[in-house]
Amino acid sequence: MSTDEKSIIVETVPLRTVAESLSQTRPFAGTSFDDLCAALKTGEPTVERLRVPAGAVLIEPEQPFDHYYVLLDGDTQAERPERDGSRTLIGLAAAGDGFGEAPFLTGKRNAGFFISARRDSVILRFPAEAFWNLMACCTGFRTTVLADVAKRLQTFQIEALHREKLVALGTLAAGLMHELHNPGSAAKRAASQLRQNILRLQQLSLRFSDEPKTPEQSACVRSLLEQTLKSCNAPAMSSVEQMDAEESMARFLEAAGVENAYRIAPSLVAVGLRQPELECAKEAFPARGFSDALNWLEALVSSVSLVCTIEEGVSRVSELVMAVKKFAYDDRSGGKALDVHDSLQSTLTILGHKLRVKGVTAQKGFRANPSTIQTPGTVLSQVWTNLIDNAVDASPESGSIEIDTWNEPGFLAVSVTDHGPGIPPDVLPHIFEPFFTTKPQGSGTGLGLEIVNRIVSQKFAGSIKVDSEPGRTSFIVRLPMDTPAATEARR
Repeated sequence: MSTDEKSIIVETVPLRTVAESLSQTRPFAGTSFDDLCAALKTGEPTVERLRVPAGAVLIEPEQPFDHYYVLLDGDTQAERPERDGSRTLIGLAAAGDGFGEAPFLTGKRNAGFFISARRDSVILRFPAEAFWNLMACCTGFRTTVLADVAKRLQTFQIEALHREKLVALGTLAAGLMHELHNPGSAAKRAASQLRQNILRLQQLSLRFSDEPKTPEQSACVRSLLEQTLKSCNAPAMSSVEQMDAEESMARFLEAAGVENAYRIAPSLVAVGLRQPELECAKEAFPARGFSDALNWLEALVSSVSLVCTIEEGVSRVSELVMAVKKFAYDDRSGGKALDVHDSLQSTLTILGHKLRVKGVTAQKGFRANPSTIQTPGTVLSQVWTNLIDNAVDASPESGSIEIDTWNEPGFLAVSVTDHGPGIPPDVLPHIFEPFFTTKPQGSGTGLGLEIVNRIVSQKFAGSIKVDSEPGRTSFIVRLPMDTPAATEARR
């Protein structure tokens, strides 16, 4: 009994006094009083009758669930406790309904939720021994109970699958928002700086053009422009080399009387300019002209660099959008060729934020050639998401995972390997069972690997196996290059 035991009135009454009401319920419809007596193996059986006021809790989580209940009047509700302390409604029972059979038939004897009265209710309850006697002797009772438990399990499986999808969607959405925020913010900052640069460039251009240029000066400026505007990518340098180059350039510019020497030096170094390339400008221009020329050149170079930053940011956003599109819609390519490498890469892009947060690197060994299979119209990305996500969870901080592909006769194989603690031998036989999970309550539904196994084996007619030992776990998926379902779809 729950903490509301004092408010719930429990009385033992002869079964005969409630037999007529009991016969009006679904579980006992058509079951005679004599059959009940025979099933309960006693001449004058009794039953516990509970009077439960509205709001009283009948069953609490982790409490032993050792009775079968029949609701004569009123109604009850079942609520699942959430990690944040809230409760989620998962089922209702009205007058005439029975409940409590699922724990007996599934072997889970402890409740996982709250059961409370929505209004004043009258409930009969039968202990475990009486329940099993009724199951053995009363055909109508047995048929109804088995139908009820099948319906409850199906509802629970659908709800759990929905939760699994929402958890996966929430994880992906959080990562995507972070991924989109970074390039979006960079592009916004670059656009703001570019606006300021354009104004500064206009002022410098007007000042720089006040004096006519000699052929030598024009040739020098043209040469510098050609060198600095070749590419958006700066020459690769170590941090120390870059700091030394910038310091040396700043001292050279300052000695030559150039305004903003230390501010413009990094931009000039970043595009590959060094002191020898600037000697022509220093010789061709007077001191004032040399300063204006380099400030004008830096403003132009900086503007181009900002445009490159914007382009890179927008390209990254576009890349993420395309990855999401491929991830979400590869199930619409039924009966068509699907590049597994493309599907894996899209999944890695979607999960990129999670890898970076944990410092996990993904080593790709894409050796399969050809790498296309005929898809029967199933979300293959869901397979990769579950496997890669689990591999990242199992990996130590700053660890690595390997994703390899190769060809076998008639098959394309994909392996996802992590270097975590491994799967214990007693757990390994159960990992593909529905609702089996070793994660803390609320962290997983235990359906991820079951879904992977179902998609691979039933939809693709493929296979999946796992090799695990401490320090290394590999999930190996083998997919037919041409699935029977895809072949049928093309006919």
